[in-house]
Amino acid sequence: MKSLFKIFAAILLTVGFLNAEPISQDGQKDGYDIKLSSQKSLIVGTNALDIEISKDGVVLNDVKVKMKIFMPEMPGMPYMEYEDKATLENGVYKVNINFSMSGTWQYHLKFKTKDDAVHTVKGSINL
Repeated sequence: MKSLFKIFAAILLTVGFLNAEPISQDGQKDGYDIKLSSQKSLIVGTNALDIEISKDGVVLNDVKVKMKIFMPEMPGMPYMEYEDKATLENGVYKVNINFSMSGTWQYHLKFKTKDDAVHTVKGSINL
């Protein structure tokens, strides 16, 4: 019986890894186009995410970007949050986000433009 359980667990893990894909989400806010993506499949732990912001087809390289992820408090589990400021590399803003467990994480992606306006994009990521 134990070996049957081990085989079943191995199959579930294999299927999980085969179905894992890099994230790619597109959105718009106040006339800006935002693309959130990753090069690799997301895992529990630290993940590198890429953020591209453009307006009228022109990629913006002069905005300040930060991202906050959080999981609301649930019975038996405290509120969890992680935040990182983005760095610009080759026209792409990069953040390192630490997902401390699997589940649905909410995010707030904030960017501040030259006119000091702060724009917030909200979404979720399933891990």
